Formats: sequence, C-alpha cells, structure tokens
Amino acid sequence: MTLYPKLILDALNTVRYPGNGKTLVENEMIADNMRIDGMSVSFSLVFEKMTDPFKASMLKSAETAIHTYISPDVKVDITVESKQAARPEPGKMLPQVKNIIAVSSGKGGVGKSTVAANLAVALSKLGYKVGLLDADIFGPSMPKMFQVEDARPYAEKIDGRDLIIPIEKYGLKMLSIGFFVDPDQPTLWRGGMASNALKQLIGDADWGDLDYFVIDTPPGTSDIHLTLVQTLAITGAVIVSTPQEVALADARKGIHMYTTDKVNVPILGLVENMAWFTPAELPQNKYYIFGKEGVKKLAEQMNVPLLGQIPIVQSICESGDEGIPATLDENSITGMAFFNLAENVVRQTEIRNATEPPTHIVEINK
Repeated sequence: MTLYPKLILDALNTVRYPGNGKTLVENEMIADNMRIDGMSVSFSLVFEKMTDPFKASMLKSAETAIHTYISPDVKVDITVESKQAARPEPGKMLPQVKNIIAVSSGKGGVGKSTVAANLAVALSKLGYKVGLLDADIFGPSMPKMFQVEDARPYAEKIDGRDLIIPIEKYGLKMLSIGFFVDPDQPTLWRGGMASNALKQLIGDADWGDLDYFVIDTPPGTSDIHLTLVQTLAITGAVIVSTPQEVALADARKGIHMYTTDKVNVPILGLVENMAWFTPAELPQNKYYIFGKEGVKKLAEQMNVPLLGQIPIVQSICESGDEGIPATLDENSITGMAFFNLAENVVRQTEIRNATEPPTHIVEINK
C-alpha cells in the first residue's frame, strides 16, 4: 500500500470540528507540513489558540480517521500549531515600557490604591505616557476610583495575537481584573488562577509605548507579588504606610520583601499617607490623628527617601468614591501633595536608573 497526501486529506475530511461543524479540511486546519515516509505520516493541526477546548479530541479523531479509512498500520504523528502568536517570555512582556513602578503596602487600609491612582494621574498630567494596572486580584478598586465600573475591555488582533485594549481615562491606560468579574461576587480563585489572570493583564494587553507603568499591588506579601517579580523587571517599589506603629511594622516587611537578595527590587521611597488631618475650613491646622511623622522616621532609619506626605482631607475620600481622583484639582491641598509625590518619584527613578543596574526578574527554581 502506498500513502499519498490526497489519501490522508480525504480521511481527515471526514472529521468535523465541533466548534462550527465543518471538517478539518474545510476549516483549513491541516498545516502544509505533511511528511510521508513509507507507512508513516506526520503533519500539524492548526488551532486558533493553543487553549482550544477541542484540541485533544481533534487529535484523537484525526488519528482514528486515518486508521479507519486507510489502514490501522499507518503510523501517525500529529503536532499542534496555533494561529495565535505566543505570549512573550517573562521579562520581555513590556518591551516598550521604560519604567515599572510597584506601589505596595505591608497591610490593607493605608490608602495604597488611592496613592497609586493619584500618582498615575499626576504623572500623566506632568506629560508622561502612563499605564495603570490594578493587580489587586481579590479586591480591585480602580474601576470605581476612575468611574469606569461598566467598562468592558475588548480584544483586537495585533501582530497575530488577540490583545486586550486597556481602558483610557484621565490621559492614562488602565486594566483591572474588576472589568472581568462580577463586582458583587467574591473572587474565589486559587493562587495559580489569580497569577494566570495577572499574566494575561500584563502580557496579553496592548499597553504600547509607556514612560511609567504603575502597578497597584495587593496589600501584604502573597503569590501575586511573587508572580509580579517573576514576570516583570520592576524598576522600583513605592511603599505606602500611615504613621501608626502597627502599619510601620508591616511597611518594614514590605521593604524587606523587595530588597531580599533573590528579589532585589530597589525601593524608590516611602509615602506617608494620612499624615495629618486638615479641616477644609481651617486649612492651616494639622491634627496628627495616627501619630506624627512615623513614616518620615522610618525612611530615615531605612535610609530611603520620603517621597511625600499626604494629608487626610474629606475630599480625598469623596473624590475616590465619585471616580474623580483628587489630583485633577491641581490647586487643592491633596492635588499639590500628589503632584509633589509624582515629581519625587520621577526624580528618584532617574537617580535609580543612573546609579543602579537594571532589575532582573526572579528566576523560578524547579
């Protein structure tokens, strides 16, 4: 018996793809790399994506068709190809991004997301191209803080890949897992699922050319932080804390997480949030509700810069709830504080880039 391409294709033309009911040949799923050697045949099946749910069954069905319609003695070797180009490797996912800034806190409730949102807006207002990633997988807040809770990002095919198009608001690009889950339901994911979702938001999105990519990380230390440092070469971390002793203890842990030998991400500096309370009717008065200059003292002890002190003003809470970042009012007390923070972040980033080698991703030891 002699094998030839048409014999193989006729057999494969009996196999229907469940996705649309057409045969493998009609769907043009047979790659043009068929090789025949005696009673052996090899070729590839081409799927839209490597994650195609029918991939395994199609491989089995194609082999069965050849054995049924030609001969059970045919040795069949089928490989899989994808029309979708592969996601870039870790460390190469954001080639057009100059600086990646992780905004972090040792504990929740210190206003980290508020700082991240306003830092991103202030950087954009200063003329930089900015992206903001809400990496707080289990408690995403950016959709509400930017009044885009109803936004549903779509995908476009770019350079052979289906890429998510970030939402644009206040001059910056933004993505959050909050766009893809029910806001009224808890996100009950294991660590691996959360990490994969985060990698998609980073590597399967069209972030384009950015000066600053600001990441709002979850509070504390977790799988998400490990995924970030294994996926991205983070330029530097900004640690947010209130002046309270309990918050400062956790801030120390956050600093140590980034500066360990294995992670080795430079600390750009600390931000003292809720530094004091200033009533709107008495703008010159300062009431140190959570203690005085605790973060400033910690910065001195840890030998890292104090990037900014953000006061408590009722308008910060109101603006966050209304989806209008406080930074948009450039002449307000908080607006000026966030612009000062952004300018200091830019300055420290430039110093870091001039004096330290580029950050490397954390290698995964298997």
